[in-house]
Amino acid sequence: MPHIPFKYAPRLIWNGTRNFFTNRPLIVSFEITLACNANCLHCDIGGPVPNEKRIPPEAYRKYIDEFKPVVVQLSGGEPLLRNDIQDIVRNIKINPFNPYTILVTNGWLLTKERYIALRKEGVNQFSVSLDFPDERHDEFRVMKGLYRRLDKQIPEIVSIADGDVVLNTAITSRNVRELPDIIENARRWGVCLSFSVYTPLRTGNHELTVHTDEDIAFLTKIFDNCKKKKGIYSSVVNSAYNLDGLLQFIRDGDIPNCSAGKRFLVVRPDGLLNPCSLQRIQFENQADMIREFSSRNTCGGCYVSIRSYVEISFPKLFWENVSMRVLNQRRSVTAPGGE
Repeated sequence: MPHIPFKYAPRLIWNGTRNFFTNRPLIVSFEITLACNANCLHCDIGGPVPNEKRIPPEAYRKYIDEFKPVVVQLSGGEPLLRNDIQDIVRNIKINPFNPYTILVTNGWLLTKERYIALRKEGVNQFSVSLDFPDERHDEFRVMKGLYRRLDKQIPEIVSIADGDVVLNTAITSRNVRELPDIIENARRWGVCLSFSVYTPLRTGNHELTVHTDEDIAFLTKIFDNCKKKKGIYSSVVNSAYNLDGLLQFIRDGDIPNCSAGKRFLVVRPDGLLNPCSLQRIQFENQADMIREFSSRNTCGGCYVSIRSYVEISFPKLFWENVSMRVLNQRRSVTAPGGE
């Protein structure tokens, strides 16, 4: 989950406080399809899903009514493979709780026209994945021509966007040394960038984890620059809290006390619930999930942004949003790419 702009903070903090004291999840991730047009090396999902059982768009209202989430994530698979995604967004946003809505996509199907249509229906942020600053991105995602397509489409979309397109880079052993160039790529496209960290929970492939002392030292310097928000590093929107947590996870390989199933959960394409996208245990309701999974969960094998931002204290989250507002005001009077 990328950084949420300050202008939404008051409403989100108010709604988040309500959900905290009423034991509702803060974030609900709708995996609207597990089909994908990519076959990424760091993911366990890829290719078509024949005869996938999917709930209809109007069924999504029920989950908004029940959970009253502060933030909704639309993901997959590749959510833009669903031709009825506009109807899904409309049914999510028609509710008076109006959750902040993020679409997570590999970007292949995110044309300028589709961006306009989805923004009109109420998508607040478009999170586009980028693993390398060149055609190696194609190899990692097993999608020939993807980088070149993004290189054309993202600037076109940004030309009419309102700061609502954010790149997301999952840090692996293969791209950790490419991060400065990836950040520069984001600057060139005119977008912000959010980091996450690979976990082997999906694939069991430990080769992609960042583990050498040299790579960790390199990443620490990158994150230090990101915290200082100088030069190209000002485009990285992860909070200092989140960056510190990502480094802790890389060093330790485990962060305990995960709140999956309580503070966040996943709704599958068929309407059943998972505690998170890495724990595919199916439940019909949250009460059973909390009793049978969350109350005895000992997994600490990831530190995704969703987990990070629901586990932060509200005062700290508010302060970091205020800090980001000050930064954005500074950036508004600074030429893009200025040192």
